[in-house]
Amino acid sequence: MATAGEIKVSSTAEDTLARKSRAADIVSGGHLVAKALRNEGVDTIFTLCGGHIIDIYDGCIDEDIRIIDVRHEQVAAHAADGYARQTGKLGCCVTTAGPGFTNSLTGIATAFRSETPVLYIGGQGALTQHKMGSLQDLPHVDVAEPITKFAAGVRSTERVADMISMAIRECYAGAPGPSYLEIPRDVLDREVPLESATIPAPGRYRASTKSIGDPSDIEKLAKLLVEAERPAILLGSQVWTCRGHEAAIDLVRKLNIPAYFNGSGRGLLPPGDPHHFHRTRRDAFNKADVLVIVGTPFDFRMGYGKRLRADATVVQIDMDYRTVGKNRDVSLGLVGDPGAILKAVLDATTDSVDNGSKRRNGWLDELRGLEKEKTEKLMPLFLSDRNPIHPYRVAWEINEFLTDDTIYIGDGGDVVTISAQAVQPRLPGNWMDPGALGSLGVGTGFALASKLARPDKEVMCYYGDGAFSMTAFDMETANRFNAPYLAVIGNNSAMNQIRYGQITKYGPERGDVGNLLGDIPYGKFAEMLGGYGEEVRNPEDIAGALQRGRESIKSTGKSAVINIWVDPAEYAPGTKAQTMYK
Repeated sequence: MATAGEIKVSSTAEDTLARKSRAADIVSGGHLVAKALRNEGVDTIFTLCGGHIIDIYDGCIDEDIRIIDVRHEQVAAHAADGYARQTGKLGCCVTTAGPGFTNSLTGIATAFRSETPVLYIGGQGALTQHKMGSLQDLPHVDVAEPITKFAAGVRSTERVADMISMAIRECYAGAPGPSYLEIPRDVLDREVPLESATIPAPGRYRASTKSIGDPSDIEKLAKLLVEAERPAILLGSQVWTCRGHEAAIDLVRKLNIPAYFNGSGRGLLPPGDPHHFHRTRRDAFNKADVLVIVGTPFDFRMGYGKRLRADATVVQIDMDYRTVGKNRDVSLGLVGDPGAILKAVLDATTDSVDNGSKRRNGWLDELRGLEKEKTEKLMPLFLSDRNPIHPYRVAWEINEFLTDDTIYIGDGGDVVTISAQAVQPRLPGNWMDPGALGSLGVGTGFALASKLARPDKEVMCYYGDGAFSMTAFDMETANRFNAPYLAVIGNNSAMNQIRYGQITKYGPERGDVGNLLGDIPYGKFAEMLGGYGEEVRNPEDIAGALQRGRESIKSTGKSAVINIWVDPAEYAPGTKAQTMYK
């Protein structure tokens, strides 16, 4: 005969089983968010906590989705962007309502101009408090709409997962980009029967995006390249975003075409590769009989198309129909996946007896000769022993320091444009920069995300001192999540890119207004966080300092800061010409 105690234990066990059974049939909105993200392959979210979004965290724990909590939402937004760039998958950022959302706007806009697929999820006051003045209530969707591919609010718990799949689908419509979803707190907290919730099956709610467009245009481009005497190709960010780099490399090598790179396209071919060209883009564009522009728009970086000869045969390949022919007429436009298109074009040339490759040896030799001449002219700046340190010397030392396993991130104005003169990443995905929006402060989020996505890689971020000061405290986040990186600062105590224009326009007496910063020994910042810091004032000390920073990260697991004091009277050529405004 059972005792009372035994009966009580049995009853408790049965109650527990019954509760678990009921729980399996009931799901909250936050848990539906997590289930939908897991279906999409999201393994990490970047966030800063807030009362509106906590049920999403609870769901992420159950779905084994990593939660990276930062100190500022701008960093969370940039980190989601950087994570997508490094993994080739969807990035995800979750912020609370009101100021949590507005703090993330720069990151959302950066992803929009950089064409990065990121889902931004934001909280909102309860539907039952609509228009009542709830805490942190703002018209988030209205604000987000111009800088996203899709922005909407979720109005019922049953539709949470369905709306997430809809937003993600829009992230990949044409050229990738961000989507924004606002989910009110009561929608997230409400529990509904699992069977009543719409949860699209993984891999079944999106079509393939690997389109080659019109097959007849493939044949036309193949014919143009076969017959061209002096072709040239520019491979832009979309080539890396869609992971079409292998097809692009195959084409340039087999057809013997000089290749140039911008944005995330840098690193698709290593320096020294016979088809990698770096300094002669303008020369090639001025002489080429066929120019192929892949995955980059005719925006300010291309002089709105004016840097291409008016009489040149220009072919533009892009994932977005609206980009092709914008700002400049083209001879042929192809819309689709860059990698798929380039592979199809190469396949279409294989039946040709002569694909033109041997005839182009002289063309490539001519460009290589010019590359050598231009490099030799820059060497006095790269090896300058002047003090204050010339920023070109810093860029040269950084390039010498890089390995095949170093992801290089540029964050700033002149530090990015100057470093592009010297820094040549060794592998695809090893270059990251602010992109067309020119956002300062991207570096910390990019570095954090890159190390989390690629723990096997070394991560270096080269900041201007103005950019570093914007988001530096999330270096602690990188340390906390075992994602240390090497921060190098080109410190001229000024927002120098803007300063030059002011001095030129208003004279030295008024040119320093609003752009001078304090002299800060940033090396001490790393020490405060338990890492290594060093101040560098002599050019011959740069290499040793970088190496000490690298070794310290390996031994301590903490980020290092190398603060290099550079000459505030030196500027990038583009800054002097003010090309960003022309």
